[in-house]
Amino acid sequence: MVGFVTALAVEAGRGDGLLSQLGNGTGQAWFAYTVAVLSVAALVPLLQGESAEGRAGAIMNANAELWNGRFAMLGLVALAATEILTGAPFINI
Repeated sequence: MVGFVTALAVEAGRGDGLLSQLGNGTGQAWFAYTVAVLSVAALVPLLQGESAEGRAGAIMNANAELWNGRFAMLGLVALAATEILTGAPFINI
């Protein structure tokens, strides 16, 4: 979800499409940095012995997080597909 929102924010702010963001060195470095930070942040609770089911609430539970992640991945794929098919960034300002 963070990647999808960030890609849209860069498109809105600078006009760079998703493919041009991935094609330049800065985009790749930010991608690698973000993956590393979020991976560590996701693993810390597991290494401390906590489980997703143990922290589940009424609205946010493990199943809701799975669906949220799936929809975010679909959104990112739709964003890339739209850019490939039209040849222009999703947000044209």
